[in-house]
Amino acid sequence: MQQVDADLSTLDRAIINAFQGGFPVTPNPFEPAAAALRERGVDVTGPELCDRIRTLDEEGILSRFGALVNAEEIGGAASLVAMHAPEERFEEVVETVNGFREVAHNYEREHPHLNVWFVVSVADHPDPDKDGDDRVEEVLAEIEAATGQETYNLPKQQEFHVGAKFLVDGPIPEGDVDLSDLGPAVEPSGRSTLTPEERDLVVEIQGGLPITETPYADVAAAIDADVEWVVETIKRFNVEGKVRRVGVIPNHYALGYTENGMTVWDVPEEVLPEVGPAVASLEFVTHCYERPRHAGVWEYNFFAMTHGRTEAESERRVQQVKETMNEYWDVNEDDWDTLFSTRILKKTGIRMAERAESNTV
Repeated sequence: MQQVDADLSTLDRAIINAFQGGFPVTPNPFEPAAAALRERGVDVTGPELCDRIRTLDEEGILSRFGALVNAEEIGGAASLVAMHAPEERFEEVVETVNGFREVAHNYEREHPHLNVWFVVSVADHPDPDKDGDDRVEEVLAEIEAATGQETYNLPKQQEFHVGAKFLVDGPIPEGDVDLSDLGPAVEPSGRSTLTPEERDLVVEIQGGLPITETPYADVAAAIDADVEWVVETIKRFNVEGKVRRVGVIPNHYALGYTENGMTVWDVPEEVLPEVGPAVASLEFVTHCYERPRHAGVWEYNFFAMTHGRTEAESERRVQQVKETMNEYWDVNEDDWDTLFSTRILKKTGIRMAERAESNTV
């Protein structure tokens, strides 16, 4: 398969590798970011770096630039859901599922029975005696009534790793530039809820930062806040986990990472605490979770997402996951599977505004 990133310049490759996390949260972030590249042999000024990131974004090489908001810490709930759509009704069932505004992503995956996999994202339940998980169950009941098909809820029970990095050949191949220590010192607030001002900030930055030399000042102007407060709050959100990372977010398809395999495993409970961190440490594993089984239908309790540029590379990476698993227990062929996505059925953003609003006091 041809490498899709073949036309990227040296600077492009340095940007993609260096800044998938740890971009400065300072009033003029492109100056220290450019200085970090110059220290690593890539000659660029702050304004040139800003211009090039803007171009990569406009060309679709980047999905966006900015803070990757962690919706789970903002409010509401989300869950992965599997379903069987009969071949003769497939398009009808998918259209019905996708018609629910709570369905954010939906993929067709290779599996003999569970061929539709989607994410349900909801705000906190309006009933104070219930929570977001209760609302997910209500939505799934509505989907089942509308489609006549059973759903299998697979909420995340334990997160071992979330941190996709898609590196390319070129400078800074380890992607290890981290400038998140720059800027003001901050302390966690100790609150799980949001203030109205924090809610406005989340809504403003959820789709990315303005790609200007003063992105945080532009955000501050948009929500009528002080730039110092915006910088401090985004840094604090990063410490608290409300923001997973700040940086460039590549379009992995544009970089040639077109083969994604959701590997699923029936891991013995006694070795799960060791298996999780071991698999999470593999650099090509982008997501790694424990999820519930559904007896008689779904016997797997461990999910690890891998990405590759070719089918052969993807298969090699899946084999590496299996070899890691084998260090902890004897993996049989019926203990695991790989569900490759064959089609994107729906892909919309998480409804962050509603989730943030439901958690604002």
